[in-house]
Amino acid sequence: MSHIEVPVIPAHMPSAQLAGATLRVCLVTIGTELFAIDLRYVREVFPVEHTTPVPKMPAVIVGVANLRGTIMPLVDVRSALGLGGTVSDEQFAVVIRHGAQQVGLIVDEVPEIRTVSRDEVLASPSQPDRAARPFISGILPVEGRMGGMVEVPALLARVEGG
Repeated sequence: MSHIEVPVIPAHMPSAQLAGATLRVCLVTIGTELFAIDLRYVREVFPVEHTTPVPKMPAVIVGVANLRGTIMPLVDVRSALGLGGTVSDEQFAVVIRHGAQQVGLIVDEVPEIRTVSRDEVLASPSQPDRAARPFISGILPVEGRMGGMVEVPALLARVEGG
């Protein structure tokens, strides 16, 4: 997969506009797990060719990459999500943003961008799972699989907090 530019869509819509509306999501896989990121938070996707480690960074930040002259922190949430397994040889960074914050989320694959009905998003499981995956806000069934809806503000707060 090559570099993908994603159109900028306002991250905040009035709740009246959201009721019954559709949602554009970027589907990603991390390990064997499927996740969905609201496309309003996605700036672009690029292949990770080189990561530069940075000392004394929070554990979830594996380093930085140079994206056309911009230094981009790269976040690997594998351990925060309780995902083991090996890291694939070919990885991608999904650049997510919320306000002025911007990070590259390390993923194994970006299978597609999809439009789903907001009614398809199921409530997040009860407390035990919620504590293990604090930035998963809901579940999205996709072709017989269940994907976690990534809550971008909570994810970025976790990155900031270490």
